[in-house]
Amino acid sequence: MKKLLFILTAFLVFTNVNSQILDPVKWTTKIEQKSEGVFVLTFNAVIEKEWHMYSQFTPDGGPLPMELVFKNQSGNYSLIGKAKESKTKTAYNDVFEVNETFFEGKAQIQQEIKLTNLKLNKVEVELNYQACKEVCINQSKKFTFQIPATSIAVVTPNHKENLLNESVQNTKLIDSTKTDSITPSLGASDIVVAPEKAAISNTTETVPRSLWSIFFVAFLFGFTALLTPCVFPMIPMTVSFFTKQSKTRARGIRNAIIYGVSIIVIYVLLGSIVTAIFGADALNALSTNVWFNLLFFILLVVFAISFLGAFEIVLPNSWANKVDSQADRGGILGIVFMALALAIVSFSCTGPIVGSLLVEAASNGGLAPIIGMLGFSSALALPFMLFAFFPGWLHSLPKSGGWLNTVKVVLGFLELALAFKFLSNADLVLQLHILEREVFIAIWIAVFGALALYLFGKITLPHDSPMSSISVGRLLMGLLVLTFTVYLIPGLWGAPLKIINAFPPPMEYSESPMGLSVSGKSAAKIDLPEGAKIGPHGLVVFDNYQNGLTYAKKVNKPIMLDFTGFACVNCRKMENNVWSDPNVLSILKDQIVLISLYVDDKRELPKLQQFVSPTTGAEIETIGDKWTDFMISKYKTNTQPLYVLTDLEGNSLNAEQPTISYVGVEEYYNWLKAGIAKFK
Repeated sequence: MKKLLFILTAFLVFTNVNSQILDPVKWTTKIEQKSEGVFVLTFNAVIEKEWHMYSQFTPDGGPLPMELVFKNQSGNYSLIGKAKESKTKTAYNDVFEVNETFFEGKAQIQQEIKLTNLKLNKVEVELNYQACKEVCINQSKKFTFQIPATSIAVVTPNHKENLLNESVQNTKLIDSTKTDSITPSLGASDIVVAPEKAAISNTTETVPRSLWSIFFVAFLFGFTALLTPCVFPMIPMTVSFFTKQSKTRARGIRNAIIYGVSIIVIYVLLGSIVTAIFGADALNALSTNVWFNLLFFILLVVFAISFLGAFEIVLPNSWANKVDSQADRGGILGIVFMALALAIVSFSCTGPIVGSLLVEAASNGGLAPIIGMLGFSSALALPFMLFAFFPGWLHSLPKSGGWLNTVKVVLGFLELALAFKFLSNADLVLQLHILEREVFIAIWIAVFGALALYLFGKITLPHDSPMSSISVGRLLMGLLVLTFTVYLIPGLWGAPLKIINAFPPPMEYSESPMGLSVSGKSAAKIDLPEGAKIGPHGLVVFDNYQNGLTYAKKVNKPIMLDFTGFACVNCRKMENNVWSDPNVLSILKDQIVLISLYVDDKRELPKLQQFVSPTTGAEIETIGDKWTDFMISKYKTNTQPLYVLTDLEGNSLNAEQPTISYVGVEEYYNWLKAGIAKFK
C-alpha cells in the first residue's frame, strides 16, 4: 500500500507542477547481450502526431541534433561505432537553409558497447534532443541500464527516489501502454519496461526535391566539365573512332552507348565507394565537423589553384598506360577500359570538379554523393552518345582553342569563392569571429572582381593564349560578373544580399550588425548598454536576465522575455515574419527592453553557479539549463518560442494571457499593446 501511495503521490506532483509541460516523445528502453562483454542499448520512442524529433545527423546550423551522452563511460566501456537509427526523413529547411533530418511517429536508437570493466553493473546515459511542431522543446532525459546477469535484461530506475525525481523533471517517462503489468507489489526498482519491437535500419526517406536539385546541379557541373581542355577535344576523336571502326552504323551507335553507360557506371561507383567508406549518415556528420570543414576548404583552394594554372592534379601515368593497353582488347570490355581511360586522362580537369561535387554532396549526407555522380556522369556521357546517333552534328562543334582554358580558369575562380563557405562554417561553429560577414563579402568582391578583370582581358594567367581582342560572349560574361561584383559591395554596409543569402554568415555575425550607417551615425559609435548586443532587425538585445533587468529599471520600461533557441526554427520564423512588421518592430525598438534567453546555450556555468533544480530535480550545468529551469519553474512550460511581458518586479503584465508563443502579427501586436498599456 505504501508503494502504491508513493507512485500516486509522484503522479500528482508531476501533474500539478508541470500541468503545461509538453512531452510529445515517450521512451521505453532495454539492454541485450550480443556476445561476451558486448551489449546493445535500445531506446524506443513514440512521437505524438504532428510532432517531429530531430536525428543525430541533422546538420549544424539548423535544428538541434540528438545527442547521447554516456555519463560513466571512462574506464568502464567503449562505444562500438555511432548509434544506429531507424528510418528518418530529410527535408529542406528554408529558415536555416539546411537539409534537416528527423523522425515522425516512431524512432529507435541503438548503441553497441563493449565492457572494459567486467565488474560494471550499470550504464548511465543522458539523451538530449529537440522536438518541434508549432513550438519547439529541448529535452534532456536520463536512463540507467542495469548490466544483466543473463542474456537479456531490462532498464530499471536505481531506487525509489529516482521515480519521483524523474517523473517531475521529465527525464524518464514510462509509456502508459507499456506499464499495464505493474502491480502495487512492485517497488520502483522493480519496474520492467517492455521493449517495443522495431527494425533498425540506416535508410533515410528523403524529400525528392532535394535529391533532384543535387542531380541537376551535378548535371550542370558535368556539362561544364565537357568544356574543359581535357575533355572537349575527346568528343570528336572518340565518336569518329566508333563510327569509322565499326562495320555498321548501328554497331557504332551501340558501342558509343556502351561507352557512355560505362562512364556513368565508373563515376556512380566512385560515389558509392565514398558513401560506403564513410557511411551515408556519417558523411553528413563529418560535413558539419569543424575539422572536416577546414579540410574541405583546403581541398577546394588546392583545386582552384590547379584550375588557375599553377599546377595540374594528375593520376600516375602508369595507370593510364595500363588501362589504355586494356582498351585495345576490343569488345565490350575494351570499350569499358576506354571509358576508364577517359576518366584517368581527363582527371586534371574533372578531378577538382568531382572533388568539389563530393564535398558539396557530403553536406547533404545519405545518397547525395551517388546522386551527384549520377548527374555529373550523365552530362559527361550524353554528348558521346548523341554525336554517335547524329555524327553530322560534329561539324557544328566549335574548334578547340584558348577558350577551353578560359572555362577552366573561370571554374577556378568559382571554386575559390565556394571554398570560403566551408571556412565560414568552421568559424561559425567555433564562434571565433575571424571570418565575419564583412570579411566574407570583401573576399567575394575581390574574387569576382578579379574574375571580371580576367574576362575583360586585363589579367592573363600561365596557360592563356595571346589575344588581340575578346569575343562578344566573353564580354557579356564579364559584364554579368562585374554586375554581380557591384551588387555585393552594399553588403559591406549591411545590405541583406538576398540572392546569395545562403553563403555569407548571418547579419548578426558581423563587425557592425546594424550596418555602417544608422540614422546618419556610424554604427560603431552607437553606445550599447552594458551587456547588450545587436539582434535581429537591429534590435538592442540582452542575453542575460540580470543585465536586462538593471537596464529596464534605469530607463523605466517593461521587459519582454524571449525564451528562444539557436536551433529553434519557429523562433526564427517569428523574428522574420512577425517582428519585422513595422508596427511590432516599432514597439520592440522603443517601448520595451528585450531579453532573449537561449535554452540551448551549451556554455557551461561556473562550478559555483551549478545547482540542482528544486522544481524539477534536474542538474543545472549550462547556461541553457539555467534559462530552461527559469522558464519551467516560473511559467510552467518548456516550449519555444515563448514571450512574456513583465513589469520591473517580474510580474506578468498580461493577466488574461501571461505568455504568448507562435502566433500571427495581429495577435502578437495586440498582446504587446495590452501589456504595455498595463505597465503605463
